[in-house]
Amino acid sequence: MKSGLGTLRITLLIITAVVIAYLSYGIYQFESEKRLIKDDLIELSNVKYGLFNVDQWKDILADVVVKKIEEFDISAGSREDMSQQITEFLTTTINDFEKRYSEGNSGSFSGFLRRSVANITDIFGRMKADIPIFTEQIVNFMDTPENKGQIKQFLLDEIDKYTQDTFAEIDYRQRDSILLKYDQANIDIATNALKTQVNDLKAQSERLKTVLFILAGLAALFTLFIKGITTAEFSLLTLVSLFLLGAGLSLPMIDIDARISEMNFTMMGESIHFSDQVLFFKSKSILEIVRLMMSQNQIDVFLVGLLVLAFSVLFPVAKLICSALYIYSARLRNKKFINFMVFKSGKWSMADVMVVAIFMAYIGFSGILSEQLNQLGGVSQSMEMLTTNHTELQIGFYLFTAFVVMSLLISQRLSKLKPAELQA
Repeated sequence: MKSGLGTLRITLLIITAVVIAYLSYGIYQFESEKRLIKDDLIELSNVKYGLFNVDQWKDILADVVVKKIEEFDISAGSREDMSQQITEFLTTTINDFEKRYSEGNSGSFSGFLRRSVANITDIFGRMKADIPIFTEQIVNFMDTPENKGQIKQFLLDEIDKYTQDTFAEIDYRQRDSILLKYDQANIDIATNALKTQVNDLKAQSERLKTVLFILAGLAALFTLFIKGITTAEFSLLTLVSLFLLGAGLSLPMIDIDARISEMNFTMMGESIHFSDQVLFFKSKSILEIVRLMMSQNQIDVFLVGLLVLAFSVLFPVAKLICSALYIYSARLRNKKFINFMVFKSGKWSMADVMVVAIFMAYIGFSGILSEQLNQLGGVSQSMEMLTTNHTELQIGFYLFTAFVVMSLLISQRLSKLKPAELQA
């Protein structure tokens, strides 16, 4: 290889490796900040503060009750109908009372006297004759603004009493701490502000991701097609793989996100609306999954976490280290362990299997959530509900996939070279 061309290739690979390292760190910073804000946004949008919140429903019922009472107005036509209904109710009530009074005072001398007094004074007849007066007084009572206020307050007190006696008290400490953290008093304003921040960070991160994957693609093409790769160039390519692996392991692989985007229905003639209600959300990286599983007290979960750590973290890292040793040390190239790790450990590291498993999990989760949310949306014909499945693969998956591709290309390229062909 001509020294000038070799120097240029080395220089370009060094720049590529440094830029990929810088971009990986920048993406990690942006994604970590975005993730913290998104976690707060998810908490504020949680269904427990909205559709499943008893205080929300108490306020909704109170608003409906207040509005209906304030709208209640006895017109001439409705006054006549109401008077007729009240008259019929009072007549039936007095007749029932007269019948029970007569039956209750039969069979005894004292009862006979009480019935005789009632018949002589015609008390029940006088009550029936006064029914129009009672009716007018009741209608006037219901139509008085002061009495409307008393009825309204009574109903509101009963709603409040019922909710306190029936439902557990909602813990708002986490929500309030988030609002305080962002110096917001209103949950809707805070939600909109956090969405803006998340979108800004996503846009900045996307620019870095685009450049990173372009450079990773160029490095892969270099590994695949350039002839006469030197040990220094192999080392730089291995370093690029290490950067991709580190970012892929530390960043989230998949977001599982199920929510109700819109929900509209009518209660007592009033329109009720809920929006952006998060039912379930999880976002984890491979390292976080391993740490979570190994922190459990269940031995089976711990063992699974240990296997994931060994086959998808430790094996790939060991393979990269052994690849560097194989490239630089002629003495170590004949060691069986080094040769196994460089050329045959791919099937044992299961990194490629992990990529396929995560992708299949994404398809499975997405399909299951979409089906369940569609069923939820068709629960009632009188309710308009738009459910949304926001489950999506995250940057950690793509970076981990890029590492797998680079690692396979490096192993394939090394396997086609004789040890003596490695140029210093």
